[in-house]
Amino acid sequence: MLKIAIVEDNNASAEKLRGFLEQYASDNGENFDITIFGDALAFLDGYKRIYDMVFMDIELPFIDGMEAAKRLRAVDQQVILIFVTNMASFAVKGYEVNALDYLVKPVHYGDFELKLRRAVARSEEAQEAILVVRQSGFLRLRLQEIRYIEVRGHTLIFHTETGLVNGSGTLLETEEKLKNKGFLRCNKCYLVNQKHIAAVQGYTLVMVGGEELQISRPRKKTFMSELAETMGNENVL
Repeated sequence: MLKIAIVEDNNASAEKLRGFLEQYASDNGENFDITIFGDALAFLDGYKRIYDMVFMDIELPFIDGMEAAKRLRAVDQQVILIFVTNMASFAVKGYEVNALDYLVKPVHYGDFELKLRRAVARSEEAQEAILVVRQSGFLRLRLQEIRYIEVRGHTLIFHTETGLVNGSGTLLETEEKLKNKGFLRCNKCYLVNQKHIAAVQGYTLVMVGGEELQISRPRKKTFMSELAETMGNENVL
């Protein structure tokens, strides 16, 4: 089940989106838990990271949708965000808050269905996880939360968005498990999530947030080739 929030001050527009979501769920065998908020302050007050997707109107009372999105991103980088607006020009700024897409009012079901299908696929991808073997048992880590995996002796260290997680196993075994999942080997010690790469500068790999890792000379050509294949040439710096 996907938990979806609609932040919309116009009741008719909010109910229209709810109806579209229910129609899509019925047609595609999905199950959505939908909550409607009449303004952004009510949505953000005591916000908990429980939503998979947010439909955010841009023209809202108290604070507009763009400001609300900035505040949302300060506490939740992962939730899928789709703007709903009367003017497409406003939605172009969505890249500043990592919005997946936007819908222009009046929203038509055909356009809504296409964009929701993309969002659902992205959400399902975000749920992919790996079980980390620990002395106390197992821990489930979502792949998108893992920045990179480091090996020290017989210990695997998962560098995540919220801290470090130690596990057991080999980097080679882990690399095989994560094959075709966007994880790339930059040297014998690191397996890197390409979604957290900001830039490549010579033999230095710059991660989102500024941390730097080294690319080994023997791995450089293969690494850059794999990075270009997974991210697209236009995204390799």
